[in-house]
Amino acid sequence: METSKVGKRGAIVIPSRLRKRFGIEEGSLVVAEETDEGVLIRPAVAVPVEIYTPERKAEFLLQSAIGEEDYEDARDEARKLGVDPDSIPHDKPA
Repeated sequence: METSKVGKRGAIVIPSRLRKRFGIEEGSLVVAEETDEGVLIRPAVAVPVEIYTPERKAEFLLQSAIGEEDYEDARDEARKLGVDPDSIPHDKPA
C-alpha cells in the first residue's frame, strides 16, 4: 500500500511502481469506480467505434442471410436503408 496526495482539481499521482506494473503512462485512460471499500482506479481500454454506412449495414444483412426467405428479407431491409441490394458485393446463399 502506498499513499498519494490529492492535488488541485482532484489530481492524484499514482506511484511509479504501480504505473509501471499496470502500464499506465502519461495520457493513459483510467476508470474510477465507487466500491464498498472506497474508490478503485484501474486502467481503461478505449475501443474505436465504427459508424456503419447504410451500404455497410446492407452488406452485413445480405452476407449473413441464410436461405432464400432470409435473403429476400435482407434485400427488403437493404432497400429500406436506401440501398440497391444489387449494388452491394455479396454472395447469395445456396
